[in-house]
Amino acid sequence: MGVLDGQVALVTGAGQGVGRGISRALASEGARLAIVGRTAHKVEAVAEEIRNEGGDAYAFSCDVTKPEQIEALIKDVVDHFGSLSVLVNNAQSTVHGTLLELPEEDYLRGMESGPLATWRMMRACHPHLRGNGAIVNLGSAAGVRWNPTGYGGYAAAKEAIRVLTRTAACEWATDGIRVNAILPLAKSPALEDWERINPEEAREYMTTIPLGRLGDTETDIGPAVVFLCSENSRYITGHSLPVDGGQVLMR
Repeated sequence: MGVLDGQVALVTGAGQGVGRGISRALASEGARLAIVGRTAHKVEAVAEEIRNEGGDAYAFSCDVTKPEQIEALIKDVVDHFGSLSVLVNNAQSTVHGTLLELPEEDYLRGMESGPLATWRMMRACHPHLRGNGAIVNLGSAAGVRWNPTGYGGYAAAKEAIRVLTRTAACEWATDGIRVNAILPLAKSPALEDWERINPEEAREYMTTIPLGRLGDTETDIGPAVVFLCSENSRYITGHSLPVDGGQVLMR
């Protein structure tokens, strides 16, 4: 018996990295998974992994920057599984550059794929989550680090997601929907690209993690999401939880 038996979970950006790890962790605790992403073959591969291990998962293609695709997605997920009880907003385009260098189209892409998509997904899922639903949104330590130089556009998007998280938690508590955020630090394609481009900065960055390592998407990040979606956290809502080896001190 898993702590999420009978739950139907939708995870965006689930074709790789943190989204894939979270999906696998949710499935290991009994959740039925809607694996969502823009690239069909990636989400189909993750869904097949889960099914091959005895889980229940189905892949759905969706670009979360397109509102019409979000509406169609939620209908398709509910039609397929019969219900929806967990939403994990993980999809996000990463944008880097100083404020003077960052192209406006990149800044907008970060906002559209992050807070705007998160807001749209939460609103679209709200009717199905009423009663005993859970939402986990993904923030980032980039938004709370002492010096976000070079990452301001990305940090702004992630901080907007945390504000939406707190607001939804307060507004929807009477609807029986809990909403929390995590700030994960884990090996992912985006982080690996950053390490390759900025090797010296990456080495220095590692020294800021008390536990001395990057998290594993499935065994370190995934269980935190499982906890926040389960009855074990039924009295927790509106919070941002760093899952980062002790790097961030939230104030």
